[in-house]
Amino acid sequence: MGQYFGTDGVRGIANAELTPELAVGIGRALVRTLREEGTSRARVLIGRDPRASGEMLGAALTAGICSAGGDALQLGILPTPGVAYLCDALDADAGVMISASHNPVQDNGIKIFGPNGFKLKDEEEDRLEELLQIFDEDRPVGVDIGRERNIAGAVEVYQTHVIRAADGTDLSGLHVVVDCANGSASQIAPAVLRRLGATVTAVGAVPDGTNINHRVGSTHPEHLVERVAQNGADVGIAHDGDADRLIACTSEGKLVDGDHILAILAAQRKATVGIDGVVATVMSNLGFIQAMERLDIPVHTTAVGDRYVLEEMLNTGWVLGGEQSGHIISRDHATTGDGILSAVLLLSAMVRQGKSLADLAAVMTSLPQVLINVKGVDKDKLDECTPVWDAVTMAEERLGRDGRVLLRKSGTEPLVRVMVEADTSERAQAEAEALVKVVRDSLPVV
Repeated sequence: MGQYFGTDGVRGIANAELTPELAVGIGRALVRTLREEGTSRARVLIGRDPRASGEMLGAALTAGICSAGGDALQLGILPTPGVAYLCDALDADAGVMISASHNPVQDNGIKIFGPNGFKLKDEEEDRLEELLQIFDEDRPVGVDIGRERNIAGAVEVYQTHVIRAADGTDLSGLHVVVDCANGSASQIAPAVLRRLGATVTAVGAVPDGTNINHRVGSTHPEHLVERVAQNGADVGIAHDGDADRLIACTSEGKLVDGDHILAILAAQRKATVGIDGVVATVMSNLGFIQAMERLDIPVHTTAVGDRYVLEEMLNTGWVLGGEQSGHIISRDHATTGDGILSAVLLLSAMVRQGKSLADLAAVMTSLPQVLINVKGVDKDKLDECTPVWDAVTMAEERLGRDGRVLLRKSGTEPLVRVMVEADTSERAQAEAEALVKVVRDSLPVV
């Protein structure tokens, strides 16, 4: 990783770490990169989530793009996968999403997509990093300066694309609670589900620029459980701030995470069009791996991050992959994780099979899993911290085939993640807490 780009673009506290000056530089570097690749006047799409700082960063990014001689095409508030889809649909040279996904309102981020809707490769981000350090004296003037334009109808184009994924399935008879996290899904997700026939109760759907992800959305699923019970709904769906992930909830109030959703969609494909295999991450529950073994569906695992899942999907040619966090990629419909599209596919599976979400989710049984985020330590010292890795080895020996350990530094936040799975909750908790203590004792405090 470079100085600015992490596992999912550039992230930081808006106006402190992710400054307007940096956004200007990123805009300029992006157009300069495209110019190096032979694009004389780049057309760059810009979308954002509703957080207030997106207005400031969008203006700065636009200035950078235009300063370098590119045209900034404004999409307005749109989910991240909407920007990715429209890159190809509108024949743009690149797309930029301004969002910090599930993070709190003070954070923001810049995610960049190529003309085909795929996130940039590591080497492409490395080149952007290089150009951010180099002053460009060859600046366009006069008619060669870029222009800003608003793109009308972008939301409708994306909504129509998502609705097509239902392949004619009528969701009439389903009562769905959809929690939009006061984010990018707020207008689009309820509209899509209603157009497919569902009865929809929308919550967390009144963004004001400051309330994104605040006690709502996929990072606060307890809110979804409560509203499903209050409304007597058949199913609940929760998105994050930029709507590239989802978490579901059964009518009985049981949460269904990305592992279960991925397993449901894999089983659906196995029974209908067939499936060659599925890509998951090292964070996927062992219960998911076991379920795929029972269904005779091969699984490849990658590092955490939907970009790595997608990379492996492209390598294998497989069309389905995802993460426990709720990023689900259906390559025959999308180039990145899409929470709204995944919700449509999940609800369509319920209707086609005539089963409740609880019945479908029974395709796999999760092993008890404990995840503890360790803050206040220097995550960059983790790789060479021998005491930590010695402790991991000993924990793995104690667990044997009954569990596993995953300890890693976060790619988007200043913390170390400790995850332990075991045959009992008590055992998983004890092993996780022991490892957390070693991490705190062994890594420098920050």
